[in-house]
Amino acid sequence: MSPRPRSPATRRAHRQHPRELPAASLLRLIWLASPALPVGGFSYSEGLESAIENTGLASEAAVADWLLDQLHLTQARSDMAVLAKALGAWRRGDAATVRALDDWVLHTRETSEQRLQTEQMGRSLCEWLRNQNRQHQASAEVPTAEPDPPVAHDTMPAPARMQQAQPAARAAAEPALPDRRCQPLEGQGYFTYPVAFAQAAAATQAPVRQVLLAYAFGWAENMVQAALKSMPLGQSAGQRILARLADAIPAAADQAIALMDSERQAFAPMLAILSARHETQYSRLFRS
Repeated sequence: MSPRPRSPATRRAHRQHPRELPAASLLRLIWLASPALPVGGFSYSEGLESAIENTGLASEAAVADWLLDQLHLTQARSDMAVLAKALGAWRRGDAATVRALDDWVLHTRETSEQRLQTEQMGRSLCEWLRNQNRQHQASAEVPTAEPDPPVAHDTMPAPARMQQAQPAARAAAEPALPDRRCQPLEGQGYFTYPVAFAQAAAATQAPVRQVLLAYAFGWAENMVQAALKSMPLGQSAGQRILARLADAIPAAADQAIALMDSERQAFAPMLAILSARHETQYSRLFRS
């Protein structure tokens, strides 16, 4: 029997809601973007602490506006745009493009704190991934058992046999954590954070827009937490700031995807000045 043709409404719904990302891939992507990931993102304010000290940011609205500007002017035009390009390069195995993007990130970091952040977080992400993959590989190894002696009847109860087989079955069925290829290219050390994140995300089946949404929301959560620690703002205020950022993230992701290589930039002179001032700021909670 031939399948029944889909109605126009069904076809429109399918276009608007593409195939659902497999649960394992979605969870890996959320995991990568989580602020709880041990890559050190919580220790950086990316100039926000210096802005509070030097420019008088003192209200919820002012902090939200600052972070929205940073999302569109520095993240979407720089790191997110690099991530979008690097994701495709990793999936194609295009080492030359990966190197070029990594060099671009390093060359556009205008202060030592900015460079330290992207290098340290990239290195920590890659080391974490390697540790996770070693654990996964070890759990998936099932030793070869010697043949059982012939018996008239299997005396092990059926539930016990099932429990004995479950660990090996789970290890074999569980998808590998991204990314088994987290290795430096020949002649190159660890990658900057957006390039390393792209390398890890390339192992999932997530399309580029979903990767950017996850990456940007993880950044937003870190920045809101930095704001709450740096000034007298409550949790409700933090959630309102996060809601404004979440509303703006899809447009920022689309902006990053649409940028050509010649349009990518990290021009933010005030942010660079504040970052440089932060290096000698008297009282600091954060590394940037």
